[in-house]
Amino acid sequence: MSRAALLVLADGRFPAGGHAHSGGAEAAVKAGRITDAASLEDFCRGRLHTAGLVAGALAAAAVLGADPAGLDAAADARTPSPALRGAARRLGRQLLRAARATWPSAELDALARQFPKGAHQPVVLGLAARAAGLGPEDAAHCAAYESVSGPATATVRLLSLDPFDATGVLARLAPELNRVADTAVEAARRVADEGVDALPAASAPLLEVMAEAHAAWPVRLFAS
Repeated sequence: MSRAALLVLADGRFPAGGHAHSGGAEAAVKAGRITDAASLEDFCRGRLHTAGLVAGALAAAAVLGADPAGLDAAADARTPSPALRGAARRLGRQLLRAARATWPSAELDALARQFPKGAHQPVVLGLAARAAGLGPEDAAHCAAYESVSGPATATVRLLSLDPFDATGVLARLAPELNRVADTAVEAARRVADEGVDALPAASAPLLEVMAEAHAAWPVRLFAS
């Protein structure tokens, strides 16, 4: 493992486009489901154990050498919302551009040719981690962390929430994040023998419903 590469990949300033997405927080704030640090923590916990778990497993499986096309199809099947599928592919396309410039790789080049409009972001994340010399645990932790750090950062803007309080939410979720990442890697290791059906399919129907409503807003701060 290269700790320096892991820090680069997980850094919020890495130009992967995540700053433009709230992870569903914008819609949740408007609906009154996120109003303060406590409700933000509840929202992030739910997202971690659903979207975060799925993304972590997909990313870890990509590091372990699973077929990217199969993983992308599995990601599609686990994302009912067309709006979220589109957002995931846009994020994947931006991440792929950044990763190819940072860690040139034949695998990343091949992925760009195979998915010119973008593969799902967790699949790209896994191949980027692989190109950077990272392992499945690293990729799973990155994906799980992104699932909660995006909403936490967005809520600071959306609610003028104290950044210290938002960071405190992430710190309190750290033990759960570690467990989710471990579970994701365990599932990813089974893909070689069992196929992509071994990957978790934890669902968050309200996130999907809110994403479709959010996509239709005429004015919004975040793309998703």
